[in-house]
Amino acid sequence: MTDILIVEDNRELAGVLRDFLRSENYTVSVAENAEKALSLYQRYGARLVVLDIMLPDGDGFLICEKIREDSNTPILIVSAKTDKEDKLTGLNLGADDYIEKPYDIDIMLAKIAGIFKRRYSLDELTDGDIRIDKVNRTVYKNNVPVEMTAKEFDLLVLLLENKGRTLSKEYIFNRIWGSDSFSEPQTLTVHIKWLRRKIGESPGNPQKILTVWGVGYRYL
Repeated sequence: MTDILIVEDNRELAGVLRDFLRSENYTVSVAENAEKALSLYQRYGARLVVLDIMLPDGDGFLICEKIREDSNTPILIVSAKTDKEDKLTGLNLGADDYIEKPYDIDIMLAKIAGIFKRRYSLDELTDGDIRIDKVNRTVYKNNVPVEMTAKEFDLLVLLLENKGRTLSKEYIFNRIWGSDSFSEPQTLTVHIKWLRRKIGESPGNPQKILTVWGVGYRYL
Protein backbone atom coordinates (compact mmCIF):
# COMPACT_ATOMS: atom_id res chain seq x y z
CA MET A 1 0.00 0.00 0.00
CA THR A 2 1.22 3.49 -0.87
CA ASP A 3 1.69 5.86 2.07
CA ILE A 4 0.51 9.00 0.27
CA LEU A 5 -1.35 9.56 -3.00
CA ILE A 6 -0.98 13.13 -4.28
CA VAL A 7 -3.76 14.20 -6.66
CA GLU A 8 -2.51 17.41 -8.29
CA ASP A 9 -2.50 18.60 -11.91
CA ASN A 10 0.28 21.13 -11.33
CA ARG A 11 3.28 18.93 -12.05
CA GLU A 12 5.82 21.30 -10.54
CA LEU A 13 3.89 21.63 -7.28
CA ALA A 14 3.23 17.88 -7.14
CA GLY A 15 6.90 17.13 -7.78
CA VAL A 16 8.11 19.44 -5.02
CA LEU A 17 5.70 17.94 -2.48
CA ARG A 18 6.53 14.40 -3.63
CA ASP A 19 10.26 14.97 -3.19
CA PHE A 20 9.85 16.47 0.27
CA LEU A 21 7.63 13.60 1.37
CA ARG A 22 10.02 10.98 0.01
CA SER A 23 12.84 12.65 1.92
CA GLU A 24 10.70 11.99 5.03
CA ASN A 25 10.61 8.27 4.06
CA TYR A 26 7.02 8.17 2.82
CA THR A 27 6.18 6.13 -0.27
CA VAL A 28 4.41 8.47 -2.67
CA SER A 29 2.36 8.18 -5.86
CA VAL A 30 1.18 11.11 -7.98
CA ALA A 31 -1.91 11.43 -10.17
CA GLU A 32 -2.52 14.48 -12.33
CA ASN A 33 -6.21 13.81 -12.97
CA ALA A 34 -9.27 12.21 -11.42
CA GLU A 35 -9.27 9.09 -13.59
CA LYS A 36 -5.68 8.18 -12.72
CA ALA A 37 -6.23 9.04 -9.06
CA LEU A 38 -9.13 6.63 -8.68
CA SER A 39 -7.30 3.96 -10.68
CA LEU A 40 -4.21 4.17 -8.45
CA TYR A 41 -6.29 4.25 -5.29
CA GLN A 42 -8.40 1.26 -6.26
CA ARG A 43 -5.35 -0.74 -7.31
CA TYR A 44 -2.84 0.12 -4.57
CA GLY A 45 -4.75 1.97 -1.86
CA ALA A 46 -3.21 4.76 0.18
CA ARG A 47 -2.83 5.67 3.81
CA LEU A 48 -3.40 9.36 3.03
CA VAL A 49 -4.78 11.19 -0.01
CA VAL A 50 -3.61 14.77 -0.64
CA LEU A 51 -6.32 16.03 -2.94
CA ASP A 52 -6.64 19.07 -5.19
CA ILE A 53 -10.27 19.78 -6.07
CA MET A 54 -9.72 21.57 -9.41
CA LEU A 55 -8.68 18.84 -11.84
CA PRO A 56 -8.69 18.81 -15.67
CA ASP A 57 -11.15 15.93 -15.96
CA GLY A 58 -13.39 16.38 -12.97
CA ASP A 59 -14.11 17.71 -9.52
CA GLY A 60 -11.89 16.58 -6.65
CA PHE A 61 -14.93 16.65 -4.42
CA LEU A 62 -16.24 13.66 -6.39
CA ILE A 63 -13.03 11.76 -5.63
CA CYS A 64 -13.46 12.55 -1.95
CA GLU A 65 -17.05 11.33 -2.09
CA LYS A 66 -16.06 8.17 -3.98
CA ILE A 67 -13.32 7.25 -1.50
CA ARG A 68 -15.66 7.85 1.42
CA GLU A 69 -18.20 5.35 0.05
CA ASP A 70 -16.20 2.44 1.43
CA SER A 71 -13.08 3.78 3.15
CA ASN A 72 -12.01 5.97 6.07
CA THR A 73 -8.64 6.76 4.48
CA PRO A 74 -7.53 10.23 5.64
CA ILE A 75 -8.09 12.92 2.99
CA LEU A 76 -6.31 16.27 3.04
CA ILE A 77 -7.80 18.73 0.54
CA VAL A 78 -5.38 21.30 -0.88
CA SER A 79 -6.96 23.98 -3.04
CA ALA A 80 -6.75 27.54 -4.30
CA LYS A 81 -10.49 27.78 -3.60
CA THR A 82 -10.76 29.72 -0.36
CA ASP A 83 -14.50 30.30 -0.08
CA LYS A 84 -16.16 29.12 3.11
CA GLU A 85 -18.66 27.13 1.07
CA ASP A 86 -15.90 25.10 -0.62
CA LYS A 87 -14.25 24.34 2.72
CA LEU A 88 -17.55 23.25 4.21
CA THR A 89 -18.30 21.08 1.19
CA GLY A 90 -14.97 19.28 1.50
CA LEU A 91 -15.26 18.78 5.24
CA ASN A 92 -18.88 17.65 4.99
CA LEU A 93 -17.89 15.08 2.36
CA GLY A 94 -15.46 13.58 4.87
CA ALA A 95 -12.14 15.34 4.31
CA ASP A 96 -9.97 15.43 7.42
CA ASP A 97 -8.56 18.89 6.71
CA TYR A 98 -8.58 21.68 4.10
CA ILE A 99 -5.44 23.67 3.26
CA GLU A 100 -5.37 26.77 1.08
CA LYS A 101 -2.86 27.30 -1.71
CA PRO A 102 -0.22 28.55 -1.67
CA TYR A 103 0.90 26.71 1.43
CA ASP A 104 4.08 26.61 3.48
CA ILE A 105 5.81 23.25 2.90
CA ASP A 106 6.79 22.96 6.57
CA ILE A 107 3.17 23.47 7.63
CA MET A 108 2.08 20.87 5.10
CA LEU A 109 4.63 18.31 6.32
CA ALA A 110 3.62 18.96 9.94
CA LYS A 111 -0.07 18.43 9.13
CA ILE A 112 0.70 15.20 7.29
CA ALA A 113 2.88 13.93 10.15
CA GLY A 114 0.08 14.80 12.57
CA ILE A 115 -2.47 12.83 10.55
CA PHE A 116 -0.20 9.78 10.47
CA LYS A 117 0.48 10.02 14.20
CA ARG A 118 -3.19 10.37 15.16
CA ARG A 119 -4.50 7.76 12.76
CA TYR A 120 -1.81 5.11 12.69
CA SER A 121 0.31 5.27 15.83
CA LEU A 122 -2.01 2.95 17.78
CA ASP A 123 -2.96 0.81 14.81
CA GLU A 124 0.49 0.22 13.39
CA LEU A 125 3.89 -1.08 14.44
CA THR A 126 7.08 -0.44 12.51
CA ASP A 127 10.65 -1.64 12.76
CA GLY A 128 13.01 -0.75 9.95
CA ASP A 129 11.62 -2.29 6.77
CA ILE A 130 8.86 -4.13 8.64
CA ARG A 131 5.43 -2.57 9.08
CA ILE A 132 2.46 -4.17 10.79
CA ASP A 133 -1.08 -2.97 10.12
CA LYS A 134 -2.93 -4.23 13.19
CA VAL A 135 -6.35 -3.15 11.92
CA ASN A 136 -6.15 -5.20 8.72
CA ARG A 137 -3.82 -7.80 10.26
CA THR A 138 -1.26 -7.38 7.50
CA VAL A 139 2.53 -7.41 7.60
CA TYR A 140 4.69 -5.57 5.06
CA LYS A 141 8.42 -5.89 4.41
CA ASN A 142 9.81 -3.13 2.22
CA ASN A 143 6.15 -2.26 1.51
CA VAL A 144 5.51 -5.73 0.08
CA PRO A 145 2.82 -7.81 1.84
CA VAL A 146 4.09 -10.88 3.70
CA GLU A 147 1.68 -13.80 4.00
CA MET A 148 1.29 -14.98 7.58
CA THR A 149 -1.01 -17.27 9.49
CA ALA A 150 -3.07 -15.82 12.33
CA LYS A 151 -0.70 -17.27 14.95
CA GLU A 152 2.40 -15.99 13.15
CA PHE A 153 0.87 -12.53 13.00
CA ASP A 154 -0.08 -12.54 16.68
CA LEU A 155 3.37 -13.81 17.61
CA LEU A 156 5.15 -11.07 15.64
CA VAL A 157 2.94 -8.36 17.17
CA LEU A 158 3.59 -9.66 20.69
CA LEU A 159 7.35 -9.73 20.16
CA LEU A 160 7.53 -6.30 18.53
CA GLU A 161 5.28 -4.69 21.15
CA ASN A 162 7.79 -5.93 23.72
CA LYS A 163 10.89 -4.99 21.73
CA GLY A 164 14.06 -5.33 23.80
CA ARG A 165 12.39 -7.47 26.50
CA THR A 166 12.97 -11.18 26.96
CA LEU A 167 9.67 -13.06 27.02
CA SER A 168 9.56 -16.53 28.48
CA LYS A 169 8.33 -19.41 26.37
CA GLU A 170 5.55 -20.04 28.86
CA TYR A 171 4.37 -16.43 28.70
CA ILE A 172 4.40 -16.38 24.89
CA PHE A 173 2.68 -19.74 24.61
CA ASN A 174 -0.08 -18.75 27.01
CA ARG A 175 -0.64 -15.42 25.28
CA ILE A 176 -0.78 -16.85 21.75
CA TRP A 177 -2.23 -20.32 22.21
CA GLY A 178 -3.83 -20.05 25.65
CA SER A 179 -3.00 -21.97 28.79
CA ASP A 180 -5.72 -24.51 28.02
CA SER A 181 -4.56 -25.08 24.44
CA PHE A 182 -4.09 -28.64 23.23
CA SER A 183 -1.05 -27.52 21.19
CA GLU A 184 2.37 -28.73 22.25
CA PRO A 185 4.93 -26.16 23.51
CA GLN A 186 7.15 -27.26 20.61
CA THR A 187 4.65 -25.46 18.39
CA LEU A 188 6.17 -22.17 19.53
CA THR A 189 9.64 -23.21 18.39
CA VAL A 190 8.31 -24.14 14.97
CA HIS A 191 6.40 -20.86 14.61
CA ILE A 192 9.47 -18.83 15.59
CA LYS A 193 11.42 -20.64 12.84
CA TRP A 194 8.74 -19.89 10.25
CA LEU A 195 8.44 -16.28 11.41
CA ARG A 196 12.17 -15.67 11.08
CA ARG A 197 12.11 -16.89 7.51
CA LYS A 198 9.14 -14.73 6.60
CA ILE A 199 10.75 -11.52 7.85
CA GLY A 200 13.93 -12.37 5.99
CA GLU A 201 16.07 -13.77 8.78
CA SER A 202 18.30 -16.81 8.62
CA PRO A 203 17.02 -19.22 11.30
CA GLY A 204 20.62 -20.20 11.97
CA ASN A 205 21.80 -16.62 12.43
CA PRO A 206 18.86 -14.43 13.54
CA GLN A 207 19.43 -10.71 14.03
CA LYS A 208 15.95 -9.66 15.16
CA ILE A 209 14.23 -12.55 16.94
CA LEU A 210 16.87 -13.88 19.30
CA THR A 211 16.71 -17.06 21.35
CA VAL A 212 17.54 -16.55 25.02
CA TRP A 213 18.56 -20.07 25.95
CA GLY A 214 16.66 -21.56 28.87
CA VAL A 215 14.24 -18.61 28.96
CA GLY A 216 12.50 -17.63 25.73
CA TYR A 217 12.82 -15.04 22.95
CA ARG A 218 13.65 -11.38 22.56
CA TYR A 219 13.01 -9.04 19.62
CA LEU A 220 15.82 -6.54 19.08
